Amino acid sequence: MQPQSPQLHPLVQQAINASQADDSVTALNLLEQASKEQPDSPLPHFLAGAELAQLGRMAEAEAAYARAVVLAPDFSIARFELGVLQFVTTRPAIALVTWQPLLTLPDTDPLKLFVLGYAELMQDAFDGALHYFELGMTANTTNAALNGNIQLLIAEIHRTRGTPAPDPTVASEKTADQEEPGGNHFLLSNYNQSRLH
Repeated sequence: MQPQSPQLHPLVQQAINASQADDSVTALNLLEQASKEQPDSPLPHFLAGAELAQLGRMAEAEAAYARAVVLAPDFSIARFELGVLQFVTTRPAIALVTWQPLLTLPDTDPLKLFVLGYAELMQDAFDGALHYFELGMTANTTNAALNGNIQLLIAEIHRTRGTPAPDPTVASEKTADQEEPGGNHFLLSNYNQSRLH
């Protein structure tokens, strides 16, 4: 789901470390420097987008994700997160356009399944949305944080419908040992808490 690189740029690794220490200012400064040193790399922009989104700076986050997608149109997780941000800032039609290339992924790809879930959600088709979100979580064995984000969304759907939510510990136990190498999962952790209310 993410471009493979043998080793992270030192500034990117320092930015990840700063983010894990809750030092967003340092993380963002380091990512800006990294983007200047590696102008063709989408990764600093993508990670900056995730960091900005966590801070609630949605317009800046969208711009950063968009830069990552422009630099690497096949960077699927960046495209997915850009679409999610557009979806939750009440522009679902734009999100669908952003996500369109993800619909060409294999039917078992978790990002495709999650996009199909969001498409159902746009039509208030909650059963269909839950079906695709749950399929996507089962298919996703590489990004535990993303499953955690979807679990929050599932819980919100159940809250909206007034139905009991499934036990979230089941999902967290299932994915606890499946985090991405290098600690990048931290920067993918969700901004759903702020954006669902």
